[in-house]
Amino acid sequence: MSEARSAFEPKHGSSITPDPKRIVRPYGDTTGDGMVQLSFTLPLPHDKRAEGAALQLAQKMGMQPAMLVHAKAMGPHFTFFIVYGSVRHLVDVDKVHVLERDFDLLSAKEVDAQIKARLRRPLVVVGACIGTDAHTVGIDAILNVKGFAGEKGLEYYHQLDVVNLGAQVPVPALVEEARVHKADAVLVSQVVTQRDAHLHNVKQMSAAFREAFPAARRPVLVVGGPRFDETMTAELGVDRVVIPAFLLWKDPAEALARYGDDVIARA
Repeated sequence: MSEARSAFEPKHGSSITPDPKRIVRPYGDTTGDGMVQLSFTLPLPHDKRAEGAALQLAQKMGMQPAMLVHAKAMGPHFTFFIVYGSVRHLVDVDKVHVLERDFDLLSAKEVDAQIKARLRRPLVVVGACIGTDAHTVGIDAILNVKGFAGEKGLEYYHQLDVVNLGAQVPVPALVEEARVHKADAVLVSQVVTQRDAHLHNVKQMSAAFREAFPAARRPVLVVGGPRFDETMTAELGVDRVVIPAFLLWKDPAEALARYGDDVIARA
């Protein structure tokens, strides 16, 4: 038995339980049983052969035993599957690296006061869904005064000037609007992710802003969506990645606390 396995599973007859903060395994019926549910689609018509292929795939992914709990034809040539089973893999939580907020959030009044005192003018925010993306729920929740889940949108703040360009905005148009409105920050929501369209669109957008603006004058670029990785800021050429889309700049205080000095420097 491996050291990690030993750390997770107490010896036979021992009443000592493992520290769940260090080594964890998925939970289904009992703690540490490793049960997971997995869904996927195969390019096969729904028949016994397709079901066997789905189980074989699950087994090769380390699911032992694998049980097929759902299969449904998706047209004549595809089948959607849900499989259920136990995996033996462990996760060492101490080796999980994520980005965490390292600053305090401010109230709406504090946000307005900070902007007024430090920037001495309203902070201009331009938001849009770029490319062919027409999913505006996330960007609207952030920008519109009604907000989301009881949190007011940016239009609620007195010291923020908000420009919502809506959906399917071409990158050149976004750059031009940012220039016309003298944007301090540009917020982009991307929900369409087929063939990594969200990544290509954001890279195109960040490259266009780097070309159009001197480094010291470029707006702060923030992107959000369900399929982004928060650690990809350098790769995408943006200042911040937020997941999911409706959390994009969820609280303006977060933006001010994190990027206030950058905005002021570029003003």
